[in-house]
Amino acid sequence: MSLAGKTFKPRHLRQRLGLNQQQFWSAVGVTQSGGSRYETGRSMPKPVRELVRLVHVEGIDVARARGEHFVIADHLRSTNPALYQRIKHEIRSRNGRKAR
Repeated sequence: MSLAGKTFKPRHLRQRLGLNQQQFWSAVGVTQSGGSRYETGRSMPKPVRELVRLVHVEGIDVARARGEHFVIADHLRSTNPALYQRIKHEIRSRNGRKAR
C-alpha cells in the first residue's frame, strides 16, 4: 500500500496504532486470519486497501457512514465548492490535520 508516496505495510500501521490483528482487521470487515495473510505478503485487493485507508488513516467509521452522506458531500462540492472547501478546512483544522 502506498501512502504519501511511501510503500506502506498494514502491519506497521496496525502496530503504530497499537491494535491487535482482531481489532485492526475487524474494523474493515476482514477476519483476523485473512488480515494475517495480508500482513505476511499476500496481495491485498484494492477495495480492502481502500477500506484500511479510510478507516485507519482517514479515521472514517464505516459502520456509521451511509451512502447519503457521500451523496450530500458530492452535491455540496459540485454546487458550492467554496463552502465545501471551507468546511473541509475547518474539520481538518479541528482534527489537527492539514487541509488538501
